[in-house]
Amino acid sequence: MRLHDFPRAALGHFPTPICRLEAISSLINTQVYIKRDDLSGLGLGGNKTRVLEFLLGDAQAKGAQLVFTTGTPQSNHAMLTAAAAGKCGMQTVLLLKKRGSTDCVGNQILNRMMHTEIRWIDTDDYEEIYAEMDLLGEAMGKPYYKIPCGGSNALGTLGYVDCAREISQQGFRPSHIICAEGSGGTAAGLTLGAQMFLPGAQVHAMSICSEPFAQIVPALMRGAAALLGEDGPENPKPPSQRQMQGEGFGVLSPEGRAAAEQMARLEGLFLDPCFTAKAFAGLLQMAEEGAFTPDDRVLFYHSGGAGGIFA
Repeated sequence: MRLHDFPRAALGHFPTPICRLEAISSLINTQVYIKRDDLSGLGLGGNKTRVLEFLLGDAQAKGAQLVFTTGTPQSNHAMLTAAAAGKCGMQTVLLLKKRGSTDCVGNQILNRMMHTEIRWIDTDDYEEIYAEMDLLGEAMGKPYYKIPCGGSNALGTLGYVDCAREISQQGFRPSHIICAEGSGGTAAGLTLGAQMFLPGAQVHAMSICSEPFAQIVPALMRGAAALLGEDGPENPKPPSQRQMQGEGFGVLSPEGRAAAEQMARLEGLFLDPCFTAKAFAGLLQMAEEGAFTPDDRVLFYHSGGAGGIFA
């Protein structure tokens, strides 16, 4: 199948802009641009809108009335799933891991505004969570659809392949693409998409947790390529990886704080503490190490996450 053959839910405002970061470019002596997926339109914006167009399109095609997904209490993906499913006329139940603050701050305020049903689950085992989704779905008696954490499966990964196609259609040819990596789908899709639509672009994934991305990302790339059939590369090459977790998932690192403050002060743009602040810190580290030349076009992928700033 080709990208346009898959059922899609119309959720986002695309294409999102690509803007030059003038002050940052001068500071690190290379050409730095930003892909504003924080302006994707649904809720407070964010990259998960692209994933949900494919996943909820599939859910609609299968007649689902109820959608389940999971994440941490401040999960941007979970909040946007509730927003997207509501827009599509479907009910959402979030099974959120009882890890960290469950107070009504940040994305939990938005979940409350949408009257989203939340079930707190005390486990780190996703297989237990997905099994609980099946039990709840059967008990609620509605056709249901399960979305994995972050929407990171082969079908969801196509959302970021499509983002690379969009970048190409905008006429932008990056030398490097920098993105955060929290469940693997963003890095997998952008890397696969770059190999299809942006020849010469190298993707650098900034890991903000300790999952085994060296195995997860290639598997997602292979799965997405298989869905695309003849259009997908036979042996997609994974992105480069850099560990930027710091003290832990969702814990703002000193490097992330400095990077977020620099972006806010110099460019008037705001990065979230969990994902984009740490990813931008990784970009700055690479610049300090001499990874970029003055002629390189470095694209920072702003994946959103505004709600997390207020948690």
